[in-house]
Amino acid sequence: MSASPRSPDSRPEQVLRRLEWTVIRRLDGMLHGDYRTLFRGTGIDLADLREYQCHDDVRHIDWNVTARMQTPYVREYHEDREVTAWFLLDLSPSVDFGSEVKKRSLSTEFITVLARLLTRQGNRVGALFYGDRVDTVIPARTGRRHVLSVLHKLLARPELPRSGGTDLREFLRTAFQVMKRRSIVFIVSDFFSAPGWAEPLAHLAQRHEVVAVRLYDALERELPDMGMLVMQDAETGEQLFVDTHDKTFRRRFASVAERRERELRSALARAGIDCLELATDGNLVDALMRFADLRKRRSRLAGGGSPGGGSFPGHLEKVA
Repeated sequence: MSASPRSPDSRPEQVLRRLEWTVIRRLDGMLHGDYRTLFRGTGIDLADLREYQCHDDVRHIDWNVTARMQTPYVREYHEDREVTAWFLLDLSPSVDFGSEVKKRSLSTEFITVLARLLTRQGNRVGALFYGDRVDTVIPARTGRRHVLSVLHKLLARPELPRSGGTDLREFLRTAFQVMKRRSIVFIVSDFFSAPGWAEPLAHLAQRHEVVAVRLYDALERELPDMGMLVMQDAETGEQLFVDTHDKTFRRRFASVAERRERELRSALARAGIDCLELATDGNLVDALMRFADLRKRRSRLAGGGSPGGGSFPGHLEKVA
């Protein structure tokens, strides 16, 4: 009997099964099911009041109690078990670059792993796709079949040969209009964009819990000596003939990359947003575990504990 043709969904099924065996099972063992280190529910029931600590969310300050007590107090809430997560996916031409693997492939694996971890706990995930505009909105749902559907749309999506340039500002504004309920939002991008996106990012972070997932390749930060090369802008297709043997050119390239790095980190810090960095030559499990450790320490500080488990926050232990 001849084999039947492969169905359109067979490849997504294979990708998901591979990630379930190689990544998700490892994360299960390392996190021991403690997904609260990565994801927190958005509760609405008041649990308690306590004095404000460094790193607390200022949006939780109870101004009436603060006025009576003459010292800042914050509200604590019972957390819902259900989490709604949205993935804002930058699929512009620049994410199709990578010296080891393409940034798009790294993005796809990250989204699949996180979406499956979330849906296994009964949570809902949705997605917005951006090429040169927001062209796809996938409503938030739960279940393995839904993850496969998102993965299928990602894998079936062709690469954009050219674009007019990425504008994350419009992407974030559109996302703000689409996502009505408070959610955890993962912005998966290399953040190569026209300027002006910092303000809508901060606006988005006022309503949602936002995490920047920054995709990068080592060659975007520093060029090796490879002689004469033709460099092409992935977005516009513009080409430039350069001599990478020239040390002055390599220093200028690294200087521009460093300045962009500082501006990016400054914008994220001003918005109070955590950043998970994913390198094309890195290990996804290691990156997620580092991120889980960061979230755990942040949660401990917000709850009035110290990084070492003492009774004082870390910034007070130094002077206590």
